[in-house]
Amino acid sequence: MSNEKGKNTSIYPLLMVNFIGTMGISLVLPFLIFLVEGFGGNALVYGLLSSMYPFFQLIGSPLLGKWSDIYGRKKVLFVSQAGTLLSWILFFIALFVPVTILASIDSDLLGKFMITIPLLILFFARGLDGLTGGNVSVSNAYIADISTDSDRSSNFGKLSVSTNLGFILGPALAGILSVTVYGEALPVMAAILIALAGLVMIALYIPETRSSKLNMNNDSLTGNPESIYTSNLSANHKKGIRDVWKMPALRLMFIIYFLLFLGFNTFYTAFPAHAANYLQWSIAELGFFFSFLSIVLVIVEGPVLSYVSKRLRDSTMIIAGSFILGLNFVVLLFGNTLFTYVAAVLLALGNGIMWPSIQSMLARLAGDENQGLVQGVSGSVMSFAGIFGLIGGGFIYELVGIWSFLLTAAIIGCVVILSMRLHSFDASATQESSSY
Repeated sequence: MSNEKGKNTSIYPLLMVNFIGTMGISLVLPFLIFLVEGFGGNALVYGLLSSMYPFFQLIGSPLLGKWSDIYGRKKVLFVSQAGTLLSWILFFIALFVPVTILASIDSDLLGKFMITIPLLILFFARGLDGLTGGNVSVSNAYIADISTDSDRSSNFGKLSVSTNLGFILGPALAGILSVTVYGEALPVMAAILIALAGLVMIALYIPETRSSKLNMNNDSLTGNPESIYTSNLSANHKKGIRDVWKMPALRLMFIIYFLLFLGFNTFYTAFPAHAANYLQWSIAELGFFFSFLSIVLVIVEGPVLSYVSKRLRDSTMIIAGSFILGLNFVVLLFGNTLFTYVAAVLLALGNGIMWPSIQSMLARLAGDENQGLVQGVSGSVMSFAGIFGLIGGGFIYELVGIWSFLLTAAIIGCVVILSMRLHSFDASATQESSSY
């Protein structure tokens, strides 16, 4: 990737696509758990449903990431967005299917819940979205394509800002739409329209940043997708997952990725239960909290990150950000609304400084030729952590209640310790970049 290409390609169409995609996803966050319970599920079923996306993303993300290196970013983004659109259509259909009970479970360990046809449709919809959900990893690779060393952290920060803006409007819009006579149907219809708008945006306004490599002798194009996971460094000079894992810097980054998303997903499953049961919040209050959190994130990842990233290394910001992030989970133990909002500020500050820096450092360590693969692998690592975190978060909260946040703080504490080893890799990557 040449610097000239980065200068000539605008980042803003991709930011708009990312914004409307995130807004569509966040529309259902405030009431999804209530919808699951209405269809016969419980907290465990909610966790299982939430884990469907990362489980299938674990399968699809490396394939889509690698294919984006070969076919081009735009084509894979389009396929991914089309999968999201279809999944929301299935989600909408589930709202009008009769709640037919297929099985009823009453267990001391698992709780009491029913398996119904609408629930199965929701599971299928989330699985489909996950299987085609490579838009995050491909978007990261796209940003890496058009960025130079001087603006990479800033561009990833802008991508995070667009994500958080979506999370501001999504829950707020859901709160407004869900109180109408149409109930949950109106927010889901809005999600369908938003997904369709994203598809049109990709088709019309996203330029291709990577030319197709269909002429390559690549097994992944000729019926052997296993080569994506096992390819040799000597074959077309392309790395497979095993080769990437052998690189110490990337291996450490993937371990940090796993721990971060294990902690985050444990929190994001346990927190709605904590808010509804311990804090006695309503759907509107939960939606307002997520909107507030996203507003602070936008502030941090906009002017704050832009200022700090010019003065500190990525590795330094990762260490500082993860420490602040862990502190947020400790503050949650105070267990009242005031300290919950204080914790939200700490979460936004820590995550806002740390996350774009991790993305930037990973992009530099990956190199130009393997952005799609490395971003795809990182997406799968995130998904793998999400499976454990989303299923375990609600289960652990049921066992130990508010103390589950202490476990999350301990996980992030491990990230702080591991991140201290990134200094040497950061210095090496910086020297290599400056030598070209």
